[in-house]
Amino acid sequence: MSNILIIDDEKAIRKTLTEILSYEGYKIEEAGDGEEGLKKFREKSYDVVLCDIKMPKLDGLEFLDKARETNPDVPVIMISGHGTIETAVEAVKKGAYDYISKPPDLNRLLITIRNAMDKTNLVAEAKVLKRKVSKVEEMIGESNPITKIKDTIDKVGPTEARILVTGENGVGKELVARWVHEKSNRATGPLIEVNCAAIPSELIESELFGHEKGSFTSAVKQRIGKFEQAHGGTLFLDEIGDMSLSAQAKVLRALQEGKITRVGGDKDISVDVRVIAATNKDLLKEVDEKNFRLDLYHRLSVIIIHV
Repeated sequence: MSNILIIDDEKAIRKTLTEILSYEGYKIEEAGDGEEGLKKFREKSYDVVLCDIKMPKLDGLEFLDKARETNPDVPVIMISGHGTIETAVEAVKKGAYDYISKPPDLNRLLITIRNAMDKTNLVAEAKVLKRKVSKVEEMIGESNPITKIKDTIDKVGPTEARILVTGENGVGKELVARWVHEKSNRATGPLIEVNCAAIPSELIESELFGHEKGSFTSAVKQRIGKFEQAHGGTLFLDEIGDMSLSAQAKVLRALQEGKITRVGGDKDISVDVRVIAATNKDLLKEVDEKNFRLDLYHRLSVIIIHV
């Protein structure tokens, strides 16, 4: 649930906005003046702020300055019944996301808030991606082993070859998969990640291949599986050594025929997916112990990258 902070010295305005936005599913907190609003803003995380301009103690433009010093990524929407075009321009120049006159038009207010939420989400996603890129750059260093991995990725990335990434937990196998995807001709398509060890064996097939409504007790609606989600892109199967034998058989069919069938369904669905698998286990040993299919191992290990 998204959090919105409403700062306005008019209690009736706060009450009205709170009722409307709560009905829309937002979690609302209120402040009666700029100082109280700034205190709350500094103590808690908000997705959007609605702030009046004319207020006692600390007016809206002063709040805007101090809020941007604290967290410039949070959109602040200014609202005022006393504003002019000059005031609106000044607010936007200072970094306000938008300016809305009182009484606010409900549709415009809700659209502006949704757009501001989208901006907040994009900023958060950009930060996550930046951290991931930083980790990749850190991993792709200049030591001899890492240089060899980089060279291999550069060569096999643009191909359709399946790749098995091996190594202990925490060494960056998922980063290798991401780097391969980014180097591939599928880079504009989805990269879907599945941690096979984190999904109970009775649910792994539904997770990978989806299910039809009513196929089992809790299947209250149709579900699209990871193979279908990854269509046109890359599917990363992390910790594939933990996958059940029945699921392995269906993965093998998907690799051989390029088709899957949802749990509870009888329709073949074509999927165009490049599979990258990873494991911290010795899969050949797992094959000897009858825990892993040899034919699947051969399908997955066209290229082996050890991290």
